[in-house]
Amino acid sequence: MDHQEVVIVTGGSMGIGRAIADRFAKEGAAVVIADVAGAETAAAEVTATGAKAIGMTCDISDPVSCEAMAAAAVKAFGRIDTLVNNAGLYSTLKLTEFSKITPEEWQKVLNVNVMGQALVTAAVLPTMQAQGAGSIVNMSSGTPFKGVPYLLHYVASKGAINAMTKALAKEIGADGIRVNGVAPGFTMSDGVKANPHQIEKLQEISLKSRVIARDQLPEDVVGAVVFLASNEAAFITGQTLVVDGGAYFH
Repeated sequence: MDHQEVVIVTGGSMGIGRAIADRFAKEGAAVVIADVAGAETAAAEVTATGAKAIGMTCDISDPVSCEAMAAAAVKAFGRIDTLVNNAGLYSTLKLTEFSKITPEEWQKVLNVNVMGQALVTAAVLPTMQAQGAGSIVNMSSGTPFKGVPYLLHYVASKGAINAMTKALAKEIGADGIRVNGVAPGFTMSDGVKANPHQIEKLQEISLKSRVIARDQLPEDVVGAVVFLASNEAAFITGQTLVVDGGAYFH
């Protein structure tokens, strides 16, 4: 490798995103932490370990914000090697019957979880295409594989991401860019712990279905992301890797 890897992690200030950012920094990458809040603080903490990092406030549902974040990454580090599309709405959602999910709630989730990933990807893609190389890792969920009830807008949004991963991998593979996904199971992240409304019920469902009978932690997801972004996965694209302790086999 003739350059330092540059990695953007959206939603990187806490939870799974922060664990991913920390791991890439530990591996020697320069990390861009993008989030609606806390990005600068998280980047300062990463920098304090001796790694290179910048924090960018970014609303992934706003194309102008996404473009500004991508431009800042290139200005700071000169390139973009990996995008981890981690930001999304989940921890603030409540378990709700399908018929009671409002159109406004549907639109909010789809705007962030689906359109948000599309907008960030569109912002970084010209840089990757100019380089002739890049890796995109889309954070999905185990929910569309299992059909989890009472979160239909969320489950549908993650199913859309799985489809986007396949379609985009075919569209930009000739540009030297790989697109893969990681689908975590129910993970005990900071955001999840802050939402007692759903944690007990979903954890009960998850533990019953897992082969590995313990809580899933953010750190359990990190290895799959780093692998798919690395040269070790150079011939893998269009795939979504389920990381859920054996709750779902496919």
